[in-house]
Amino acid sequence: MAGMDNYSSLKFKAECELQDDPLSKEHRTRDRVNQDDDISDRKYLVVGVQWVSLVTENLLSHPFVVLRRQCQVYNASRRYHLHPFQLLPSIVHLHRRQGLTTLWKGVGSCLLVRGMTLAIDDFISKVTSWPKEVNSRTTLKRFGQHLLLKCISIGLVVPFHAASLVETVQSDIASEKPGLFDVFREGSLRLFYWSSPQKGRMLPAWALIGPSVAFGITKYLFNLVIRGVSSRIMQRRITNSQDGQGGKYQEIYASLIAILTTEVMFFPFETILHRLQLQGTRTIIDNLDNGYDVVPILTNYQGVIDCYQTTIVSEGVSGLYKGFGAMILQFAAHVAVIKLAKWVVNQIVEVMSNRPPQQIVKYYNLDENACNSRSTTLSPSLSSTECSLGQNSQD
Repeated sequence: MAGMDNYSSLKFKAECELQDDPLSKEHRTRDRVNQDDDISDRKYLVVGVQWVSLVTENLLSHPFVVLRRQCQVYNASRRYHLHPFQLLPSIVHLHRRQGLTTLWKGVGSCLLVRGMTLAIDDFISKVTSWPKEVNSRTTLKRFGQHLLLKCISIGLVVPFHAASLVETVQSDIASEKPGLFDVFREGSLRLFYWSSPQKGRMLPAWALIGPSVAFGITKYLFNLVIRGVSSRIMQRRITNSQDGQGGKYQEIYASLIAILTTEVMFFPFETILHRLQLQGTRTIIDNLDNGYDVVPILTNYQGVIDCYQTTIVSEGVSGLYKGFGAMILQFAAHVAVIKLAKWVVNQIVEVMSNRPPQQIVKYYNLDENACNSRSTTLSPSLSSTECSLGQNSQD
């Protein structure tokens, strides 16, 4: 009994000295640093996935945008391309005849127009102090100012967006390749000829800006609502399931759901708007019915209502959804890229976190130097026993 009491007192003394040991404190500090590093690494990796999604949305999806717009503006097409399988033969023929670069036409002008939109938003925000971003804590007055900023920005960019649309859909083999900054020249001309366009059937700028602003701001508000609702639903599901890992990609998936839902809902209105913007530009596009020849776009719409009624009468309701298969391909590729990026991120996280649990490290005290430093104060038998335990755990 005396030996057992002696051993218990020695063990209690060892535990007390272990808590006061500077090497043990160093281990605890190192563990906290490693945990902080893991959290920081995960944040950087999630930001990487967000950047991949942004690049996919603005750059890698461009070939599908080209196909989609060509289908939308071709009012005399026999094939509507409502599903992706109808598009595949035309894509193959375009690739054989013109090369794969034909699907990347107009990418520079599209990026310039998007950059111009961001620059105008930033300029108006600095001049007027109107917010260019909103969140759930934004007041009603500030939200109204934000919508007014968006309306002005969309209205100013409409002529340049129309010029970019022409570069996106025109055929490479039947038209001269535009210069990098031709979108600014053509857009400025359309804005300058406010009420009397420089070409016969081209609609004046004032007839395009009204519908474009109404379409753009309604689409933007719908996107905000869907993103907020989907984000809250995902947050509630994550909270109920107590899954801490699911919240990392919540904003990415909420944004993707909002974009997909918005594009599907506003697809018919986009078709009408693109036809009005292209009218009178004498644009020649690739014939996606077969992918071999080219066709001119000759329309004479008087406005939004006339375009809608003419499309319904001559093409049917499905005529408003021409090129819907290209949008399906676009979002399928977008989801696939995000899934691939997420898988790569998870693999990196697993490799970086492949270390022994911190509780085991603290309990068995794997550092041999700590065992050697305590051997002067503990009995030789107790010290050698703890050191042997640490070595066995390493093995």
